[in-house]
Amino acid sequence: MTVIVSARQRIRWTSWILGSGSVLAAAAFAWPFFVAAVPADAQVAVPIVAFALIPALIVALALTLDREMYTAKTVALLGVLAAVGAAVRIAGAGMGGVEAVFVLLILAGRVYGARFGFLLGLLTIAVSSLLWGGFGPWTPFQMFACGWVGAGAGLLPHWAKATPTAPRTQPASTAQAPSQPAHGEPAPGAPAQRWQRWQRPRLNAQSRLTTGTRWRRSLEIVLLAVYGVVSSYLFGLMMNLWFWPFAVGSGTGISYTAGADAGQNLASFALYSLVTSTLTWDTVRAITTVVGISLVGPAVLAALRRARLGPR
Repeated sequence: MTVIVSARQRIRWTSWILGSGSVLAAAAFAWPFFVAAVPADAQVAVPIVAFALIPALIVALALTLDREMYTAKTVALLGVLAAVGAAVRIAGAGMGGVEAVFVLLILAGRVYGARFGFLLGLLTIAVSSLLWGGFGPWTPFQMFACGWVGAGAGLLPHWAKATPTAPRTQPASTAQAPSQPAHGEPAPGAPAQRWQRWQRPRLNAQSRLTTGTRWRRSLEIVLLAVYGVVSSYLFGLMMNLWFWPFAVGSGTGISYTAGADAGQNLASFALYSLVTSTLTWDTVRAITTVVGISLVGPAVLAALRRARLGPR
């Protein structure tokens, strides 16, 4: 009992630290609405960009101290999937929004939970940036954005597994017959109709179980595909937000206006995202994610579930 209580307390404080780090990271994403920095004052944003690194350090420390995430099996599986994700991301670099890495993050987060998906997103971006030479002020933002994609997949609802209905027992007059075989075949001399009536409920229960399992798997793929579309567009919005004040000059309909109210800047940002990434990069990313989940989702989910890490 003491071990169970200690494990629950450890998970609770780890969740609090992860949540606090994510809140700080979200504030770093939305800094244009809190700091009056314009393209001419780019140096004002430097402390804000550096501030985005603090949540990354907090999260790394929390996950390092979390014993549940520091087992040999977890580390090995996390390393393999992070390497695969990094290779997929590097292979799709420069292909105009074709980012199949979202497929891996969503499927792994779905099977192994929010914390594993979050850490996988962080490591995938870190490893790919290290190998690709793409480190920059955008890297911590990409790490947290992809981490949230993987964590969100782990927070999606799960459906309870269907259980087969107990088959109707054999009539008492024939249940104890000494010549009754053990494999469900009719006893010698027993009427075939009576045996068929006894077997029919069992066959119907198995059929209902198989049909229910197929429906659940299909609904799961649909759910993950819809989540992939939503996360693809949200990822684009988040990545646009932090550098939007420096992306365009001043005096246009999509420019950041220092000192303006939040509603005006929000409208300008929405228009900026629409014309620069939502209709192009983000849409291609959403299509790629949906196609990938639809094609390889069932097989990858089954493979990942065979290597479960235990209770999440």
